[in-house]
Amino acid sequence: MELHDLKPNKGATKNRRRVGRGTAAGQGKTCGRGMKGQNSRSGGGVPPYHQGGNLPFYRKLPFKRGEGFTVINRVRYAEVNLEQLSGFRANTKITPELLLKSGIVDDSVTPVKILGRGEVSKAYRIKAHSISKGAQEKIESAGGSVEIIQEQ
Repeated sequence: MELHDLKPNKGATKNRRRVGRGTAAGQGKTCGRGMKGQNSRSGGGVPPYHQGGNLPFYRKLPFKRGEGFTVINRVRYAEVNLEQLSGFRANTKITPELLLKSGIVDDSVTPVKILGRGEVSKAYRIKAHSISKGAQEKIESAGGSVEIIQEQ
Protein backbone atom coordinates (compact mmCIF):
# COMPACT_ATOMS: atom_id res chain seq x y z
CA MET A 1 0.00 0.00 0.00
CA GLU A 2 1.27 3.45 -0.93
CA LEU A 3 0.17 6.92 0.16
CA HIS A 4 -1.72 7.46 -3.11
CA ASP A 5 -3.80 4.32 -2.41
CA LEU A 6 -5.30 5.72 0.81
CA LYS A 7 -8.98 6.71 0.67
CA PRO A 8 -11.54 7.62 3.34
CA ASN A 9 -14.07 4.95 4.28
CA LYS A 10 -17.26 4.71 2.25
CA GLY A 11 -19.80 7.20 3.61
CA ALA A 12 -17.21 9.15 5.59
CA THR A 13 -17.18 12.13 3.21
CA LYS A 14 -19.88 14.11 1.41
CA ASN A 15 -19.56 16.01 -1.85
CA ARG A 16 -19.22 19.74 -1.30
CA ARG A 17 -22.08 22.00 -2.38
CA ARG A 18 -21.21 23.82 -5.62
CA VAL A 19 -22.73 27.28 -5.28
CA GLY A 20 -23.08 30.05 -7.83
CA ARG A 21 -23.51 27.84 -10.91
CA GLY A 22 -26.78 29.24 -12.27
CA THR A 23 -30.38 29.44 -11.08
CA ALA A 24 -31.25 25.91 -12.16
CA ALA A 25 -28.69 24.47 -9.75
CA GLY A 26 -30.69 25.62 -6.72
CA GLN A 27 -27.80 27.62 -5.24
CA GLY A 28 -27.30 30.22 -7.97
CA LYS A 29 -27.43 34.04 -7.87
CA THR A 30 -27.12 34.84 -4.14
CA CYS A 31 -25.90 31.30 -3.35
CA GLY A 32 -27.94 31.01 -0.16
CA ARG A 33 -26.41 34.11 1.43
CA GLY A 34 -29.51 36.30 1.18
CA MET A 35 -29.67 39.67 -0.58
CA LYS A 36 -27.30 42.25 0.87
CA GLY A 37 -25.37 42.89 4.03
CA GLN A 38 -22.18 42.04 5.80
CA ASN A 39 -22.68 38.26 5.72
CA SER A 40 -23.43 38.21 1.98
CA ARG A 41 -20.08 39.67 1.00
CA SER A 42 -16.89 37.80 0.32
CA GLY A 43 -14.75 37.88 3.45
CA GLY A 44 -17.65 39.34 5.41
CA GLY A 45 -19.15 38.08 8.61
CA VAL A 46 -18.84 38.72 12.30
CA PRO A 47 -16.94 36.79 14.97
CA PRO A 48 -18.96 34.36 17.13
CA TYR A 49 -18.90 36.67 20.17
CA HIS A 50 -20.41 39.64 18.25
CA GLN A 51 -23.75 40.82 19.62
CA GLY A 52 -24.95 43.33 17.08
CA GLY A 53 -23.16 46.32 18.54
CA ASN A 54 -24.07 45.58 22.16
CA LEU A 55 -21.24 45.17 24.62
CA PRO A 56 -20.16 41.52 24.18
CA PHE A 57 -21.07 39.16 27.01
CA TYR A 58 -17.47 38.29 27.83
CA ARG A 59 -16.70 41.99 28.37
CA LYS A 60 -19.66 42.45 30.73
CA LEU A 61 -18.25 39.87 33.14
CA PRO A 62 -15.84 41.03 35.83
CA PHE A 63 -12.23 40.05 35.28
CA LYS A 64 -11.59 37.18 37.67
CA ARG A 65 -8.87 34.71 38.42
CA GLY A 66 -9.65 31.38 39.98
CA GLU A 67 -12.31 28.76 39.22
CA GLY A 68 -12.47 28.32 35.46
CA PHE A 69 -9.60 30.71 34.88
CA THR A 70 -5.83 30.21 34.92
CA VAL A 71 -4.52 30.54 38.46
CA ILE A 72 -1.27 32.45 38.13
CA ASN A 73 0.25 31.39 41.47
CA ARG A 74 -0.75 27.70 41.48
CA VAL A 75 1.80 25.30 42.95
CA ARG A 76 2.29 22.22 40.78
CA TYR A 77 3.56 19.21 42.70
CA ALA A 78 5.45 16.15 41.55
CA GLU A 79 3.03 13.49 42.79
CA VAL A 80 4.42 10.29 44.30
CA ASN A 81 2.12 7.47 45.45
CA LEU A 82 2.96 5.09 48.29
CA GLU A 83 3.03 2.13 45.88
CA GLN A 84 6.04 3.72 44.16
CA LEU A 85 8.00 3.62 47.42
CA SER A 86 7.77 -0.17 47.83
CA GLY A 87 11.25 -0.68 46.32
CA PHE A 88 13.01 1.12 49.20
CA ARG A 89 14.27 -0.78 52.27
CA ALA A 90 12.75 -0.29 55.73
CA ASN A 91 13.89 2.76 57.74
CA THR A 92 15.12 4.50 54.58
CA LYS A 93 15.07 8.30 54.76
CA ILE A 94 13.14 9.20 51.60
CA THR A 95 13.87 12.76 50.43
CA PRO A 96 13.20 14.58 47.13
CA GLU A 97 16.89 14.10 46.25
CA LEU A 98 16.60 10.32 46.72
CA LEU A 99 13.42 10.23 44.63
CA LEU A 100 15.21 12.19 41.89
CA LYS A 101 18.19 9.82 41.96
CA SER A 102 15.92 6.74 41.77
CA GLY A 103 13.98 8.20 38.80
CA ILE A 104 10.58 8.54 40.51
CA VAL A 105 10.69 12.35 40.23
CA ASP A 106 11.82 14.15 37.06
CA ASP A 107 13.39 17.37 38.38
CA SER A 108 14.69 18.87 41.61
CA VAL A 109 12.81 22.18 41.28
CA THR A 110 9.20 20.88 41.50
CA PRO A 111 7.99 20.33 45.08
CA VAL A 112 7.08 16.72 46.00
CA LYS A 113 3.69 15.60 47.34
CA ILE A 114 3.15 12.09 48.72
CA LEU A 115 -0.26 10.59 47.89
CA GLY A 116 -1.96 7.60 49.51
CA ARG A 117 -2.51 5.09 46.68
CA GLY A 118 -1.04 1.73 47.64
CA GLU A 119 -0.14 0.05 50.90
CA VAL A 120 2.88 0.51 53.21
CA SER A 121 4.37 -2.55 54.90
CA LYS A 122 7.73 -1.01 55.92
CA ALA A 123 8.58 1.94 58.14
CA TYR A 124 9.85 4.89 56.11
CA ARG A 125 11.15 8.28 57.23
CA ILE A 126 9.71 10.58 54.58
CA LYS A 127 10.70 14.20 54.00
CA ALA A 128 8.48 15.96 51.43
CA HIS A 129 6.94 19.35 50.67
CA SER A 130 3.36 18.11 51.14
CA ILE A 131 1.52 14.90 52.02
CA SER A 132 -2.10 13.78 51.94
CA LYS A 133 -3.84 12.82 55.20
CA GLY A 134 -4.44 9.25 54.02
CA ALA A 135 -0.79 8.77 53.10
CA GLN A 136 0.37 10.18 56.43
CA GLU A 137 -1.92 7.82 58.36
CA LYS A 138 -0.67 4.79 56.41
CA ILE A 139 3.00 5.71 56.94
CA GLU A 140 2.61 6.36 60.67
CA SER A 141 0.54 3.18 61.20
CA ALA A 142 3.40 1.19 59.62
CA GLY A 143 5.83 2.75 62.12
CA GLY A 144 7.27 5.43 59.87
CA SER A 145 7.51 9.20 60.27
CA VAL A 146 6.74 12.24 58.12
CA GLU A 147 8.54 15.59 57.97
CA ILE A 148 7.22 18.52 55.92
CA ILE A 149 9.80 20.68 54.10
CA GLN A 150 9.04 24.39 54.53
CA GLU A 151 9.67 26.56 51.47
CA GLN A 152 11.59 29.84 51.95
